[in-house]
Amino acid sequence: MSHEFKDKVVLVTGGAGNLGQAVARHFAQGGAQLALVDRSEERLLAAAAELPGGSLTVAADLGDPASVDAMIAQVEARYGQIHILAHTVGGFTSGTPVHETPLDVWDHMFALNVRPVHIVCGRVARHMLENAVAGKIVIVLARASLAGAANSGAYTASKAAAQRIMQSMALELRDRGINVNAVLPSIIDTPPNRESMPHADTSKWVTTDDLANAIGYLASDAAHSLHGVSLEVYGRV
Repeated sequence: MSHEFKDKVVLVTGGAGNLGQAVARHFAQGGAQLALVDRSEERLLAAAAELPGGSLTVAADLGDPASVDAMIAQVEARYGQIHILAHTVGGFTSGTPVHETPLDVWDHMFALNVRPVHIVCGRVARHMLENAVAGKIVIVLARASLAGAANSGAYTASKAAAQRIMQSMALELRDRGINVNAVLPSIIDTPPNRESMPHADTSKWVTTDDLANAIGYLASDAAHSLHGVSLEVYGRV
């Protein structure tokens, strides 16, 4: 077992999801102390049971500032501070051109892909500054951050907005000892994606372990000179 993250407190949002669990395993194997956050306490407890050692689990609504503040307070009470944030929360909805897309789809995409980035990453950054932590913030975005796509206007716009928040934070915090970066996956090999694309060549997709390794690199001391990077993890898609 590596000890790369020994004595580091790592906060993983979406910790009960397929990617969040892979990210948590990566940091646990590196010796980190973990705080897993998701909506479902039941799913969080099941995810934590698969990890070595004890992990703090906190059910929270990451789009609600008060809920996020309470979550950070719980992590502080348990561990004292947060050294690394891996923000894995996001979602996808598409299927219609902009002129046919109802506003509730637009609102849902921004509520899921933008609002939590602003709230969670901003509040964790404030915690790091107040506690003089030389921290790392890594955000999972998507290749869709880079360009529009037919029938995906709300999704691509939301991912682009989240990327601009990441880049802005990187410039704001790089002289304060905090690195802010992102990973941009293509299609992730998860059970829901396999179900929705049963005839795809999944060998070309990105695995959750691939992404966990990339996130781990950006959270490591080796990435101390990287600020505002969007690391493309596309596999062969």
